[in-house]
Amino acid sequence: MSEHLTVVYDAAEVVVGPNESESANGALETREDAAIAAIDGDVVTVGDSDAVTREYPRENADTAVDAGGQTVIPGFVDPHTHAVFAGDRSDEFAAKLRGKTYQEILAAGGGILRTVEAVRDASTEELAANLEAQLDLMLSHGTTTAEVKTGYGLDVDTERRLLDAIERAGTNHPVDVVGTFMGAHAVPDGQDTEDYVNEVVYEQLPVAANHPAAEFCDVFCEEGVFSVEQSRRVLEAGREHGLKPKIHAEEFTRLGGAQLAADLEAVSADHLLHADEDDAEALAEAGVVPVLLPGTAFSLGEDYADPEQFRAAGDDRSRSPVALATDLNPNCYSQSMGFAVALACNGMRMAPGDALVGATRDAALALDRDDGTGTLREGTAADVAVVDGPSHVHIPYNFGVNCVDTVLKDGVVVADDGRVVGRE
Repeated sequence: MSEHLTVVYDAAEVVVGPNESESANGALETREDAAIAAIDGDVVTVGDSDAVTREYPRENADTAVDAGGQTVIPGFVDPHTHAVFAGDRSDEFAAKLRGKTYQEILAAGGGILRTVEAVRDASTEELAANLEAQLDLMLSHGTTTAEVKTGYGLDVDTERRLLDAIERAGTNHPVDVVGTFMGAHAVPDGQDTEDYVNEVVYEQLPVAANHPAAEFCDVFCEEGVFSVEQSRRVLEAGREHGLKPKIHAEEFTRLGGAQLAADLEAVSADHLLHADEDDAEALAEAGVVPVLLPGTAFSLGEDYADPEQFRAAGDDRSRSPVALATDLNPNCYSQSMGFAVALACNGMRMAPGDALVGATRDAALALDRDDGTGTLREGTAADVAVVDGPSHVHIPYNFGVNCVDTVLKDGVVVADDGRVVGRE
């Protein structure tokens, strides 16, 4: 059986990932005038373009991409989305601009509960098609791996159908889809919170844990939603069923979700708008990856999280990961990790290199992927985004547009000129 050779050549810059040497302090490792060669979807070399193309001639390649004057980066990893849903909530966006808060909209029957109603009315086929449409947009913007949560069902049957939709979309789509069960996303209208926690623990979790799409269990630990102790019950029960814990923490108030994440050694703690230095230290010491969602702050008109307190936390103060994600959902409607990077730079004052690592390698760590996902080194998957600009700085610098020209998944072109290719 012949090998599939991929060559991406003449790039102005190739981003390899964070430099792994002790002296580099985790700074971004890049190569100028460079190329990548991959065989059967795995990178075999990254280096000087002339040298790479002498060893792996582009005329012999099954896939050859001319990246002249452009930047080659690892495919984005989006570690926090609610991308499977139905319905439209654009009117709530307008209501927020008139002064309504998220909590006021939720109390009036809007927000999550409104989406729950639309999801319950949708078929599994419709939900899968909706998700695939979102994944198409994410892929065209350079995302090659994405987490997708349930949580708009809030009952056993609909949560299972959401997992079915995640499985179908993940099977049919080039994007690697990572599934998270989040039955504890909100309390259904008219139901007692403690009673609903019991339903999640004793009815929903056993079903979700047996579903092939579910890898993680998440909970919305927030004032007026689920308390720290209720969140602990859900996550501990999920872990007993084999689901790895994640947590929505400190989004609107500092309730204690970050400390809970540290105590449980969760894979990630997400949002963290109101986390403090003690929380950052606890997460770093426990090996919990903080996931910051600048699009959420942008859409809510809230202050941004402080990435520096997380970067500076822990014993190895130059290497603590800080992941970025879109938080794609009906209340934060963005499919672009490039936009998340731009907001991280302009809103949270992250350096472009740090933000790019947060959207690639660190984001992969927030999904418990330590196999090189989010980097371009020998032996890693050839998941590549070709950026229309001479350096990675153009991703946040040229904000407001999709600067991704070509996307490869496992060494095969899957999006070009903003359009997904090879799908009906």
